[in-house]
Amino acid sequence: QVQLMESGGGLVQPGGSLRLSCAASGSIRSAYAMGWYRQAAGHEREMVARLFDGGSIDYVDSVKGRFTISRDISKNILYLQMNSLKPEDTAVYYCAADVDTIRTWGRGTQVIVSS
Repeated sequence: QVQLMESGGGLVQPGGSLRLSCAASGSIRSAYAMGWYRQAAGHEREMVARLFDGGSIDYVDSVKGRFTISRDISKNILYLQMNSLKPEDTAVYYCAADVDTIRTWGRGTQVIVSS
């Protein structure tokens, strides 16, 4: 079973950039989808970006043009490049892997966008 660990979160000023990484302990080759989700305080968890086997990608409208999801299969790592960050991007960011009918979550990494 895949285990996931996120890193790269932190405090950044509005307009800044961060790159999140999600390291998988097992192979992610069998995952038909991997994604980044976020949960802000007092809000439900939402999908941010999702990458499907075959290459198609979905983004939530609020991050289109600013965030980029990518995957390095050889290193078993999923990335989320976040540019032009806004205070409303503040949240705990989680990665997830979908293998068959099972979704595996990481523990999350905190992103705070504030001046």
